[in-house]
Amino acid sequence: MHDRYHATILTLHQPPGNLEDLLLHDTWKAKEIMYALDRIPRAIWGYEDIARIHLAISGSLLETLTSQDFQSQTYGYVKCGDLLWNLRNPAIDLLATGYYHPVFPLIPPADREEHILRWFGIARHLFDQEHFQGMWPPEMGFCMEMIPMLKKLGFRYVLVDSEQVVPLTPMSWHEVRYRPHIASFGGEDIIVVVRDRELSNSQEAGMDAGWFIHEIFERTQHCDFVPLVTTASDGSNGGWFRNTKWDANFWGVFYRPLMRRMREGTAGFSPIFIQDYLDRFGAEGYVIVRTGAWNTGEHNGVGFMQWTGSQMQKDALERVDKMSRGIHELRWEEGKKGWPDPEAGRLLEEAMWRLLKSETSCHFFWGEDWVPRVHVDLDRAASLVEQARKKLDT
Repeated sequence: MHDRYHATILTLHQPPGNLEDLLLHDTWKAKEIMYALDRIPRAIWGYEDIARIHLAISGSLLETLTSQDFQSQTYGYVKCGDLLWNLRNPAIDLLATGYYHPVFPLIPPADREEHILRWFGIARHLFDQEHFQGMWPPEMGFCMEMIPMLKKLGFRYVLVDSEQVVPLTPMSWHEVRYRPHIASFGGEDIIVVVRDRELSNSQEAGMDAGWFIHEIFERTQHCDFVPLVTTASDGSNGGWFRNTKWDANFWGVFYRPLMRRMREGTAGFSPIFIQDYLDRFGAEGYVIVRTGAWNTGEHNGVGFMQWTGSQMQKDALERVDKMSRGIHELRWEEGKKGWPDPEAGRLLEEAMWRLLKSETSCHFFWGEDWVPRVHVDLDRAASLVEQARKKLDT
């Protein structure tokens, strides 16, 4: 077996207002992040014929990059407009994701679609692309109940973590990891593409091309099918991605040397977009995907302990759920009436944005440090709902 393929995924996210705050209080860190983002399309210039990178960019980060005020603050070291334009590269494919980067299984089901639809809105505008085949669930937070929604929104495949995949069809260890499968729920099927957790950890922490080539050979040498090895990690956090020296970061130490090996024909595998692999080789076998997330260093993703480990985190999520029910019920009632009061509709739409913003995964990720931010957004949402109710009662 000689044909092997590799899909690289990088996720890019900054919570609302974070880059702006860093510019004021930790300017060098903000510059490191911006340089890391700007470096991505530049690093693959000259390798467009062979490089293949999937990017999942949160809506909140895209919103920041398109802000004229933010662009004026970063002009001189990164031109945000050029960065966004350079991402329109044939070697880059965008994966859809949630606008505010929520952990989908932890938020109300009705809000999941709202996040994705809002992401569609900004991504379609910026990248002139109508359809997105792949879905990246933020933090790889996935549950089977999401499948009908994902199919409704037109997705062909979704990324899942290798530690959460349980085969229903008999298959070997390497078949579970290195072949796309089918997951079913509620009468709907979707292709699941499996992220190799160990190799993804190395992608995030640091590795060289020679080691990676050897690992792929060792892990796939007994495959009696054409394997797809998928690695996915954060693409702008940590010294490995933020280091401004090319001889000490992901692109200079690993990716560009790997592309040179590809050109020489000595890598033993080829980069590929996931949809191109699926077009050629399809998916095989049925699996279930356990509800969970990817590993976060301290936790393995099972039980979402990173985001739900304290009572304060749980209480905030409970308040999110309550606020969501109230907003959706009121929107539903007014929608049935044909939205007779445009101002009330505007207030409810703004309340929905505030609710979704409260669900940002970062608000829950950092223990209890950022949980108060949840309540700031929910307080604002509650105020907007109250204003809408008063308008409707008059």
